[in-house]
Amino acid sequence: MKIFTKFILCLVPSLVLTVLEAHSNDAVKHPPLGLLSPVIIPSNNPQTSVKIELGKKLFFDPRLSGNNWISCATCHNPALGFADGLPRMLGGPDSKEGGRNTPTIINCAYNELQFWDGRAATLEEQALGPIQNPNEMNETLDNVVKKLNSMPEYVGAFKEVFGTDVTANGIAKAIAAFERTIVFANSPFDRYMMGDERAMSESAIRGMYLFNTKAECIKCHNGPNFTDNKFHNIGVPADGPLKEDFGRYDVTKNDADKGAFKTPTLRNITETAPYMHNGFFPTLFEVVQFYNGGGGRSENKSPDIHGLNLTAQEVNDLTEFLKTLTGELVHVKYEPMSLGYPNLPDGF
Repeated sequence: MKIFTKFILCLVPSLVLTVLEAHSNDAVKHPPLGLLSPVIIPSNNPQTSVKIELGKKLFFDPRLSGNNWISCATCHNPALGFADGLPRMLGGPDSKEGGRNTPTIINCAYNELQFWDGRAATLEEQALGPIQNPNEMNETLDNVVKKLNSMPEYVGAFKEVFGTDVTANGIAKAIAAFERTIVFANSPFDRYMMGDERAMSESAIRGMYLFNTKAECIKCHNGPNFTDNKFHNIGVPADGPLKEDFGRYDVTKNDADKGAFKTPTLRNITETAPYMHNGFFPTLFEVVQFYNGGGGRSENKSPDIHGLNLTAQEVNDLTEFLKTLTGELVHVKYEPMSLGYPNLPDGF
């Protein structure tokens, strides 16, 4: 193994993948890791600069909530990996703790379904969900449309973008258009895959090999966005106000989906702690050790979750690889539109 490790460290990135594929059935069976492709834009909601700017304004505007102080960015804060840094979200009129961790919207444009349980098929559908949820923004669509139609700056912007007054459909499309621009790439992993052999440490390269082989991460965290977009029960212990959370089952009513939650992207994983659908684990080390020990207890646990027997060094190497997946926001240039923004973070 020592000889093989030294050998793969001397290879260029493209050959590393060849070696990985040759030594791992999982790397052959599952979509390989790699660079992100351009975001696919739905034909019924094309991207335009003015629509994206409008969506950005809406995303940061607390007036979309019932009490006029909770915005989308309250839970999806750019300074916190477009999440909130809490084990579970706080929302509703009394800032009550919810049952689930706030998922990041980083690279959400690549998700096949939205939310931990996949209950929204599109970003447009997802955008309107929290506004109406009494435990989140606690507003009605009728009322938010009425509020925004009373503001000349929004009336003018909607006229320019959609040719209509403010509508719920327009709100959804604008926010979704903005969210599709939250794409992070150019991570050390990406640079390594493009030929920069110094972008990743020897420890991280060993971790990438483990990711594809002994650690079996590739089974669920595969493809360029490091997710299979499927749902799995891994036995995460209950925590927080929900004593039991059926996850995907609440959407499908399929017994096989009880306790199953969507595989999240691992891109920018260092910025989105705590982890799991209920924020149970504060650190990446604890997550890796959880998998190493075979996950938790659950009658419906996925057969892919079992003990891995990783050594302390291997746990460290795998964690170092996960750290290389943190990239930077990819800025797509559009024609600017002058709109005012309420309380945007510095540099955004």
